[in-house]
Amino acid sequence: MSEIISIREIVPNVHELVLHSPEVAKKAQPGQFAVVIPDEVGERIPISLADWDEKRGTVTLYFLEVGVSTMKLARKRAGENVDFMAPLGKPSTIKKFGTVFVGGGCYGIGGIKPIVKALKEAGNKVITAIEARSEYLIYHKEELEKYSDEIFLSTSDATAGTKGKVKNIFEILVERGEKIDAAYFMGCTFMMMMSSREAANKGVKSFVYLNPLMVDATGMCGVCRVTVNGETKFACVDGPEFSGEKVDWEELFRRKSQYSLYERDSYEHHCRLERGIK
Repeated sequence: MSEIISIREIVPNVHELVLHSPEVAKKAQPGQFAVVIPDEVGERIPISLADWDEKRGTVTLYFLEVGVSTMKLARKRAGENVDFMAPLGKPSTIKKFGTVFVGGGCYGIGGIKPIVKALKEAGNKVITAIEARSEYLIYHKEELEKYSDEIFLSTSDATAGTKGKVKNIFEILVERGEKIDAAYFMGCTFMMMMSSREAANKGVKSFVYLNPLMVDATGMCGVCRVTVNGETKFACVDGPEFSGEKVDWEELFRRKSQYSLYERDSYEHHCRLERGIK
């Protein structure tokens, strides 16, 4: 069990969770993730490690409220405890490439910070881009600016930065003559798919952080299996980082959506019960 130091909604539906976990703070590496269980009947929620402070013994996570278990987690308060297992998964590929593009969306805006920081410390020129539907959903910009040579914003409604997505910023940079040697993408599945395909079209190797359904997150259940380069991989132990151009995205979408109807019904039923509606 780990104690909650703080929890807050930083933009609508995106929550920042800070936990006291000195052992994890000592071992965590960029690209790894945690499993959080909000209560004794809650699901095991995989969440990217977004930050850690070895001196304070804290670990920071960002998550979206999308179902019953994340709703329970969002309603926790400082001083309460949650089950917390980390660090899990393989660390990011960090080396000196030259110029690196890093794109993040929704929870990935928080999750890319360790990767951006590590790539900068490895001697790369780091160009960071973050996307959201509108300006009010953008967060963490100042934190990412500390470790980025350039940072770009993109919004679907053009209220901040470039109208469009991370994919569009990548395309604009290449067209203006920027030589990008590698790219990293973290966020919703559609964003990672479109961005990695754009990178492949431009001849740039990309790394993505897959978010399939998970249960035990230790490689035993097989729920998180994905196809990469024609081979079956487990995102929890073989990833979560994979080469974007090698992922079978269509299969990943099918597997992620197979329980969506049940998840929606469960969420609505739980909300009705809380409101006393039968």
